[in-house]
Amino acid sequence: MRNASRNFFTAGLTAVAMSLACNPSIAQQVVKIGVSAPLTGAGAANGKDIENGVRLAVEEANARHPKLGGQEVRFELDSVDDQGDPRIGVQVAQKLVDDGVVAVVGYYNSGVALPASPIFAKAGIPLIDPAATNPAITRQGLKNVFRIIVTDAQNSGNAGKYAVTVPKAQRIAVMDDRTAFGQGTVDEFKKAVVAAGGHIVASEYTNDKAVEFNAQLTNIKAANADLLYFAGLDNQAALLTKRMKQLGMRTQFVGSGGIADSIFISVAGSAAEGAMAWEYGRPVESLPQGKAFAAKFRKRFGADTLTYAPFAYDCAWVAINAMKQANSAKPEVFMPALRTTQYDGITGKIAFDSYGDLKHPTSTLYQVKGAKWMPVTTISAE
Repeated sequence: MRNASRNFFTAGLTAVAMSLACNPSIAQQVVKIGVSAPLTGAGAANGKDIENGVRLAVEEANARHPKLGGQEVRFELDSVDDQGDPRIGVQVAQKLVDDGVVAVVGYYNSGVALPASPIFAKAGIPLIDPAATNPAITRQGLKNVFRIIVTDAQNSGNAGKYAVTVPKAQRIAVMDDRTAFGQGTVDEFKKAVVAAGGHIVASEYTNDKAVEFNAQLTNIKAANADLLYFAGLDNQAALLTKRMKQLGMRTQFVGSGGIADSIFISVAGSAAEGAMAWEYGRPVESLPQGKAFAAKFRKRFGADTLTYAPFAYDCAWVAINAMKQANSAKPEVFMPALRTTQYDGITGKIAFDSYGDLKHPTSTLYQVKGAKWMPVTTISAE
C-alpha cells in the first residue's frame, strides 16, 4: 500500500512537470528588481519612500500579468539596507548581483552610489538612480547608469543664480554636512553665485550626525549673512533652522534637495515658517498623473510620499517598459531600450542624454507658508 501511494505521488509529480513543460505559459518566470537605500539610520524615512515607490510599481506591473518571450513573468522586489554607508553599500550591492537581480533602483546617498555603481557595471546590470544627485555618478564612464532626477550642478546652479538675481542677496553663507552630496551641492552653488556676481561671506561645515551648530551659526551671524544655503538631510536642516531662530538670526534659510518634506516641518516646528528649499523636478501635484499617484500611494501605504517615491516609481517602470520593449528580462538585451527611453512618468518626461542623465531636468523652489511647503517658482535646468 505504501509503495502504491509512493508510485501514485511520483506519477503525479511527473504529470505536473510534463504539464509545465508542455504549457510554459503556466510557469512563471521570476524577475528580480533590486532596491538599495537606507532603511535604517538617519535617512531611513526617505529610504523607505524609495522602496515603497518601487514596491507600488512592481505590484501594479504584476496585476497586469505581464509576459516576456511568451512566458508569464512575476516581478519581485529584492530590497537591501545600505544604511547610507559606502562600505555597507558595496557589500549589499554584491549581494544584489549574487541574488540575480536584472535591474537596480538606487541610491539615496551619493556617497554610496559612487563606490557601488561600478559593481553593477561589472555585472552588466543597469542602475537607475531616483535620488543621488552628485554629478560624478554619471561621469564615471559607466554605460549602465541612468538618473531620472536633476543633478546637484543643475539644481544648485539654479539656486545660486536665483539667490543673486531675484532676492538679490548681498552676503551669502554656505554650510554642508561633508558628505559627497553635501560638499558637491555647496560647491556647485558657490560656482553659480560667483558666476552671477554674488559674494560668499562665510563657508561652514558640520558632519551628517551633528545636532549642535552654535560655532558655525555664530560665525555666519558675525558675517552678517542675509542668506544661508545648507546642503544636508531634512532632519538636520530642521534642527539648524530651529537654532537660527533661537539665536535671533534674520538670515534667510535656503535648503538643497531632500529638505522640503513633512519631516522638516515636524522637527522644525514654528521655526519652519518662511524657510525655503530647492527640490528636484516639478511639483508632483501639478503634473498630469501627480494627484492620482499621491492618492494611490496614500491608499496603499497609509502615508503621503516624502520626496523620492515618485522618482523611484518611475525608475521601476522605466526598467519594466524597457524589458517589455525588448521582450526580455536579460539586461544585455533590454539595456539598449533603456538608453533610448521615451517615457511619460509621474515626474515628467523621461529621456536620457549620452551620460545617462535627464535630457529635460527641472527644479522647483519651495517655501513654508502656513506650515506647508508651497511652490514659489520652477526653473528648467538646461
